[in-house]
Amino acid sequence: MKISATTLTFMSVVGLTAGFSPNAATKTATFLSLSDIPMENAGYPEVNGWTADPSKFCAGLPGSVAPLGEFDPLELVSPKNGLSVDEIKRYRESEVTHGRVAMLACLGYLVGESFHPFFGGVISGPANSHLAQVQDVAPGFFIALTVAIGASELYRAKTGWNAPPELSKIVDDPNGAFGARLNDDYYPGDIGFDPFGLKPRTASGFAEMQTKELNNGRLAMIGAIGMLIQETVSEQTIVDTLKTMMQN
Repeated sequence: MKISATTLTFMSVVGLTAGFSPNAATKTATFLSLSDIPMENAGYPEVNGWTADPSKFCAGLPGSVAPLGEFDPLELVSPKNGLSVDEIKRYRESEVTHGRVAMLACLGYLVGESFHPFFGGVISGPANSHLAQVQDVAPGFFIALTVAIGASELYRAKTGWNAPPELSKIVDDPNGAFGARLNDDYYPGDIGFDPFGLKPRTASGFAEMQTKELNNGRLAMIGAIGMLIQETVSEQTIVDTLKTMMQN
């Protein structure tokens, strides 16, 4: 059984899911309203209607929904854990980013296995093996893929992170994030990419959409790792596995 680069890539999807269901909204509410967050917290700017509050769960970021509410069994972002706002923002940045990758991965599994016109249509079978097949058919593709990923990550870094010279001035700050620090006016995950203009203009609307994205991303992380493991075990596509299950 051959485990491709795809398998190794998506093994990281689950890495940052535990404890990343932030915000101190009421546990009975479906969505957190950022309008409930006080705006007078000194030292923290208001971004997308959110002002960090270290006394609240996950510094007051949205994402907690009923019935689990402030689900954080390991207390990674609990106020009593004493985690800095900078580090909490990095946690949320990781969660949002992994969730988005996982949503694309789930779509890629289902669509890529059924519709694959690229590379002459010779790429087929379980998605776990697709990258290995592409490497055999078009090795130059990985150069373009590396450049594209690098450019995307560089843009994200320049948008959200302190530049190295600025970071070097605060590297000894005990309240700073380990190894990196997001800009004070940067909202985790908001890199400005919104080609369809879907970003809400109100604080409550943004909180609701952010919660929806987080929930879909969390589900996708579970779904992507499930598909990965299923195909590794069965060596069948997801659709073929479903057909086998229905026939039995």
